[in-house]
Amino acid sequence: MSHDPEQALRDARRQLEVAGSPSPARDASALMDLVQGDAPPWTPLTDDQMTHLNRLIQRRARREPISHIIGKRAFWMHEFEVTPDVLDPRPDTETLVEAALAQPFGTVLDLGTGSGCILLSLLHERPTARGIGTDISEAALAVARRNADRVGVADRVDWVVSDWFSAVTGTFDIIVSNPPYIAKAEMPDLAPELGFEPRGALTDEADGLTAYRTIASGAADYLVPGGRLLVEIGPTQGAAVMALFTAAGFADVTIHPDLDGRDRVVSGVILPQTDP
Repeated sequence: MSHDPEQALRDARRQLEVAGSPSPARDASALMDLVQGDAPPWTPLTDDQMTHLNRLIQRRARREPISHIIGKRAFWMHEFEVTPDVLDPRPDTETLVEAALAQPFGTVLDLGTGSGCILLSLLHERPTARGIGTDISEAALAVARRNADRVGVADRVDWVVSDWFSAVTGTFDIIVSNPPYIAKAEMPDLAPELGFEPRGALTDEADGLTAYRTIASGAADYLVPGGRLLVEIGPTQGAAVMALFTAAGFADVTIHPDLDGRDRVVSGVILPQTDP
């Protein structure tokens, strides 16, 4: 038998509202699109499609991220593959891409690349640039490789299994990173969706600043003179991360706000050495 798609969509929205989804209408529409595929809008659903839709609704009702269910997430200019092995790309992170693109670069290092969304977006916007993406997770790098094929820049990027700088060689015009910055004490208060993402990409299991200490103290050895370091931060971490950059010798240390006006990115420059 066939099922009315409008009624199915209304039912899905109500179920997701009850489950506490912050965007039930949008989620229900995304799941319906996934089930219907290329069929014209409002095509009646088959029994199998209805069963599939109900299973997807149950997954979302358990607060599994919609990106994990549909397998992708829009970021910057592309849709990136997303799995439980990588952090879900978020619009706030586009602030980091925008800040990095404000000045020219030819080489870029992305520390803790995850899905590769930052690095691959930068390479897409700079057709002659080359990059290296590192991650401690081989599973994450497998996702990043597939995303490089999606974006069409696989010939200009290399992937390295590395704990921050441990396996990195060479110098770069810019270094970017969206490291784990949520303090361990903050984890229980996060949205349920974050429980489906890799914990190591979210928290340092300490005060949220561990990665910044490592990155700020080591970055100068991997930057060309005049090279830039840019990191995403939590909205309350601006002063602390700026202090780490300054202590490590960076100049022109700047906070870049996101679209909501919250502190989101800290950047700094390693100045060329001058003769005494």
